[in-house]
Amino acid sequence: METMYHNPVLLKETVDGLNIKPDGVYVDVTFGGGGHSKEILHRLGDGGRLFAFDQDLDALDNAIDDDRFVLINENFRYVKRFLRFHGVKKVDGVLADFGVSSHQFDVAERGFSTRFEAKLDMRMNRQNELSAYHVVNEYEEEQLRQVFFQYGELRAAPAMARLIVEHRQNEPILTSQQLKQVLKKFLSPRHENKILAQIYQAIRIEVNQEIEVLKEFLLQMPEVLKIGGRLSFISYHSLEDRLVKRFIRNGLFEGEPERDVFGNFEVPLKKINGLIVPTQEEIKLNNRARSAKLRIAEKI
Repeated sequence: METMYHNPVLLKETVDGLNIKPDGVYVDVTFGGGGHSKEILHRLGDGGRLFAFDQDLDALDNAIDDDRFVLINENFRYVKRFLRFHGVKKVDGVLADFGVSSHQFDVAERGFSTRFEAKLDMRMNRQNELSAYHVVNEYEEEQLRQVFFQYGELRAAPAMARLIVEHRQNEPILTSQQLKQVLKKFLSPRHENKILAQIYQAIRIEVNQEIEVLKEFLLQMPEVLKIGGRLSFISYHSLEDRLVKRFIRNGLFEGEPERDVFGNFEVPLKKINGLIVPTQEEIKLNNRARSAKLRIAEKI
């Protein structure tokens, strides 16, 4: 049974960015509903191949029946390992649409959306042990403070962490509604949705190790790509986008790259075009697109 997903964000622009060769080998590391993968396959010839990754079991319902296509039910942090398992050392392009899929947001029981009452979960891979419940109820106050400050960029992180720890001494915080009640003093009517989204983002990033995963993944790209191979990556929040932007520019997340004997920086990638964002028309049709940022790079 096919699981319902919304239209993929920046579909044409993202796949255009890969500069598809009909006989090339491509990777879609965030398969989801398969929208980007279908477009890649549409542009590939009989000799082309597409490998897709998704750690969420729900995504397997959308597997594409095509001899050129392989869907791998794993986290994309293992992209190099599983490509090698399938006999592939280098590819012509990698596409990624980071963040939570529309399907994960829309299924209340997954606990990703502030719109629904649900148990604290937020696991992209439901086989993982760490859930939002564990973060909220078992992390030390200092750990919670760090999560809210680093991943939610919340100024009130210390006070939020303190309040959660005080409350759970009497009873655990089990659901999204309970968490909202505990933190209600920070949720002014004017900014409630924005602050809740930051709180959820912080917990979700911690649960799924999203920043660590992204760094591990990016560091593999220069080795996985052929010379002239392309990256086409969509990010949805500043923490992700900053890492992608820095890695494309420097091949590093901090500091500057080494210089060659002529004083030029030695970097593995070059930027293609500038930042691409959705049109107002696309945002009207798909609200999830509003914060999307597409960056394209090429292996040099």
